[in-house]
Amino acid sequence: MDLITPILQGIGLFLATNIDDIIILSLFFARGAGMRGTTRKIIAGQYLGFGAILVVSVLVSLGAATFLPQDLIAYFGLIPLALGLIAAWKAWRGGDDDDDEEKVAGKAISAWTVAGVTFANGGDNIGVYVPVFVTVGTGAIIAYSIVFLLLIAVLVLAAKFVATRKPIARILERWEHVLFPLVLIGLGAVILIEGGAFGIG
Repeated sequence: MDLITPILQGIGLFLATNIDDIIILSLFFARGAGMRGTTRKIIAGQYLGFGAILVVSVLVSLGAATFLPQDLIAYFGLIPLALGLIAAWKAWRGGDDDDDEEKVAGKAISAWTVAGVTFANGGDNIGVYVPVFVTVGTGAIIAYSIVFLLLIAVLVLAAKFVATRKPIARILERWEHVLFPLVLIGLGAVILIEGGAFGIG
């Protein structure tokens, strides 16, 4: 069996559907700067969120997950929207606080937050992966899945590299408290609107 073709196709498919995650992951790195275990939590969250996307995509392609209507995917936008509003509220409440310890503590992140945002942002990936998985064999699906899971680590490391470049890091450090909630709120709104949630599409 020729595995080179599905491997190359998997790389292209992953890059096309996940390259935008670098921005969001970079903001997570900026938010967790100086906190122990930030990279580990982001990697774990990314694998949890993307793993869920992959499992759902495979199950739907095999006809075993008809419980997930296409219309439901649009409502995934509520996850980053809610997280963004919470982050904005916390930033607004702590905006006048000059206590450095409190500011650092306020930047703690969790793997579950990363996973939730990853899953919500990748809701449209399901719509891309399912038709591909339906048209290929089991071996190709396995090859795609392995490629995707290997590239998750590359994606996270690329985001960390971007977030730790001095000019970018300075910008993120200064504006992270504004950019983080804005990006999440914007992401949630786009997912809801493009998906036609609540009849607003």
